[in-house]
Amino acid sequence: MADRLGDFEKFRAELNEEILKCGHLGMKRFFALDHEAYEPGALPTRTKELLGLVASTVLRCDDCITYHLVRCGEAGWKREEVIDALNVALIVGGSIAIPHVRRAFARMHEITALKP
Repeated sequence: MADRLGDFEKFRAELNEEILKCGHLGMKRFFALDHEAYEPGALPTRTKELLGLVASTVLRCDDCITYHLVRCGEAGWKREEVIDALNVALIVGGSIAIPHVRRAFARMHEITALKP
């Protein structure tokens, strides 16, 4: 993959900070809503991260896939469990999701908790 995980995380953090500092109330509210959606509720954060990974794969967002893979690793999901979830995403998303599943596997090589 062209972008290393560290580069992705640095870029994401820097630009999120810039976006939040721009003063636009709608953007601040959306970021807060996104954050709150993954807080514990009827489902634990751990489960919500796996759901986020599946949804991101179906929607074919590589940045979101990377983010949720990192969070799934931090939440303690095992590689085999993540792969099983990616299988669900592939079934729901169809063959157009294959390149994104491929990149998800490549990204897992960089995430200590999800390495082969």
